[in-house]
This record gives sequence, structure tokens and C-alpha cells, in this order.
Amino acid sequence: MHVLRELLATTGWVERTRDFARSLRRSSVEPGSLLLVGTPSEEPWHLAAHLDDEARLSGLPGLSPTLVRWSPPPSAPAHLSVGLARLEAARRGETLFVVAPEAAPDQLLERVSDARLVGATILSIDDGDAELGGLAHDRLVVPGVTSPRSDRADRADLVVPSLTTPSSARLTAGPVVDMETVQHLVSVAAGEGTDRGSLRDRLARLLDKVSGPVPER
Repeated sequence: MHVLRELLATTGWVERTRDFARSLRRSSVEPGSLLLVGTPSEEPWHLAAHLDDEARLSGLPGLSPTLVRWSPPPSAPAHLSVGLARLEAARRGETLFVVAPEAAPDQLLERVSDARLVGATILSIDDGDAELGGLAHDRLVVPGVTSPRSDRADRADLVVPSLTTPSSARLTAGPVVDMETVQHLVSVAAGEGTDRGSLRDRLARLLDKVSGPVPER
């Protein structure tokens, strides 16, 4: 709990994550309405699994995502064989959630733009890609390796220590953050408002699970 208290004292990430998760819950109400896609080199497998767990445990079926893949193999099971053509069929009332730890390729940006034009909600977790940010209705910027289209004006939107940071390490307000951690936090925040405990309590349990409990001082 000491790590969590110090974190809360120096950053605004809980509030920002809560706001983003609220956008996610608001826009993804109907089962099958949430489309989750990454980049050709990074597919958000873990986020898909965590959101699916949240949907099941929190009774919010709209949070269960359809993982859209760039090149699903012919032998993949049905739920893992959804290709980019699904983005072309996006419609009003659906949510396209993009996770881009690197610059989003033009092929993805075109589909995101088309989905927005037909009324889909666009959410993103990205590294500051200005073109993707211009299409998103809500986003979390995770500073990383600067991409060719990076716009870091809002890099302070979310500053979070890695869950693997030693508990004895001194936390600062600097950009000590990784994409995987942010995805964990978003999935935890997505189930807030149910009977599974407050966001802070659930984040504390997540930190204990990943890093080990912090001894009382």
C-alpha cells in the first residue's frame, strides 16, 4: 500500500485512467461492440484477456473485446481469426480501441478514420502519434521511443511506474511507464462501479500480486 499511496501523491494517473475507463464502458455496452486492434508487430493479447475477464467477473458483457488481427493464420480458432476486414465493417454504436506502442501504419489509420466517419467511437493507448491522436475521441499517451509522428504535448496525461519496479525504489513524477502496465490499469479501472471493490483497492491487490506486498513500516 505504501507504493500505491506514494504513487497517488505524485501523479494523476488514477483519475485519468478512471476517465478513460468510463469512456470505454460508456461506448462498449452491447456484446460484440468492442473491437481491439494493435499494430503489425504488437497485438494486445494480454489486454484482450484482461478485458474479457473483467466482462465476465463484473457482469459487463460489452467489455469483452473482439481481437482484430493483422494476419490471422488459417488454422486459428474462430475468435482468433478476425482480420482487418472487420474494421471496415465497423458501424455506429461500436468502439474501435487501438493499442499502438509505435507509430500506427497508414493502413490502420485509414480504417480508423473510416470507422470514425460512420460513427464508431475511437479510443487509443499510444505513444503520442499525432495522426492517431487526431482521430481518437479519448486516448492515453504512454511516452516511449519517439515515433515519426509523435506529438508529446500531452505526455503527462498518464505517468505510472512499472509494476515490476522494486518496492524500495523511489517513485517520481517522471515518465517511468510502460505500455503493458497501462493496459493492466485500464482493465482494472474498467470494472469499477461493480461489487468487486473500489479502484484503489483493486489496484493495490494488483500491485501486491505482481510486485509482492510491501512490508508495513
